[in-house]
Amino acid sequence: MKFFFSIFLSIIICIMPVFSKAQAKPEFRGVWVATVDNIDWPTKGNYDSESQKAEFIKLLDMHKRNGINAMIVQVRPVTDAFYPSQYEPWSEYLTGIQGKPPTPYYDPLQFMITETHKRGMEFHAWMNPYRAVFKIGKSSIAATHITRVHPEWFLTYGDKKYFDPGNKEVQEYLTNVVKDVVSRYAVDAIHFDDYFYPYKIPGKDFPDNKSYRLYGNGMSKDDWRRSNTDSIISKLSTAIKKENPKCQFGISPFGVWRNSDKDPVNGSNTNGAQTNYDDLYADILLWLRKGWIDYVAPQLYWEFGHKVAPYEVLLNWWSKHTYGRNCYIGLGIYRANSNAAWKDTTQLPRMIEALRNTPNIQGMIFFSSKTFEKNPNGWGDTLRLKYFKDAAATPAMNWIK
Repeated sequence: MKFFFSIFLSIIICIMPVFSKAQAKPEFRGVWVATVDNIDWPTKGNYDSESQKAEFIKLLDMHKRNGINAMIVQVRPVTDAFYPSQYEPWSEYLTGIQGKPPTPYYDPLQFMITETHKRGMEFHAWMNPYRAVFKIGKSSIAATHITRVHPEWFLTYGDKKYFDPGNKEVQEYLTNVVKDVVSRYAVDAIHFDDYFYPYKIPGKDFPDNKSYRLYGNGMSKDDWRRSNTDSIISKLSTAIKKENPKCQFGISPFGVWRNSDKDPVNGSNTNGAQTNYDDLYADILLWLRKGWIDYVAPQLYWEFGHKVAPYEVLLNWWSKHTYGRNCYIGLGIYRANSNAAWKDTTQLPRMIEALRNTPNIQGMIFFSSKTFEKNPNGWGDTLRLKYFKDAAATPAMNWIK
């Protein structure tokens, strides 16, 4: 008996290293799937439901092979829906005409969640909060679209229409839209990107003077705009956790919070033209400090040594400003071969190594899915064969019970 037990113990000891290598430490490895303008899925002009499903499965399987463990899929690109909604019409990017249901009928969001979870991956529902019409005069607009039902809620800026963030009815409406998704679908997270107040158009101010006069309450316009963004994030955070305490709320902001010339204490050593705090009116640090969001995923799409916003400078800055929340770095794989720096085959691998060796960084998200199909600079192979060779669970969030 002792002889057989010794052999059994020897076998266990021998195979333990094999099992230990098969699972890497927890790390978020996400990819963005943009549906606006059919960037990533479904292919423009593909309005057949079965073909769309096949496309998404192929996309999923590619990312699973590469070691991705989370899909961030845009399900509400322009106040429309990739799911049946009582609030908003079917997306034109799904069927070609806004308001037209898929043929044959299916629920794309439910389908995507099921297939993603089947592969052991998280599904984050990416929603754009305020963009309502992508291209005025060119976008398909259904008769039931909210811009037709409540035109007084919207402002035109450039070639797009946006909700007025200072309108309290707008905030209530947006909260109901998000609650609807969280209550009906097993999404692992609600995810917003960097579009709060729109990026500034030179020489044009965002036309919200009417709301400012009504609700400004003596604040400067900049502070008032930030307070509007703060209030919707706080409101959504409460609503999401009430509907499903396990559902995460994540934000992927522009990579620069504030430049040091505006804020010598908390600003980063960058000199970018626009920033979250001063131009997009998004005080990300406040949301982190207050615990309103579960993770932040800054878009660091610049290379090492960039003259305006160096990757290494911003990586270090964000690692010091997470306030105990998870931080995943947004990596711009789409920039492959766009200039000399991004033709360097070591650029992306060095970014991954740097973030892995930086404290308070728990992973990364790649923009965007389509780029992986071309395997630029062999980076898809590099992920599959080296950096993501061993599977990893997504990192824990101790504050979510």
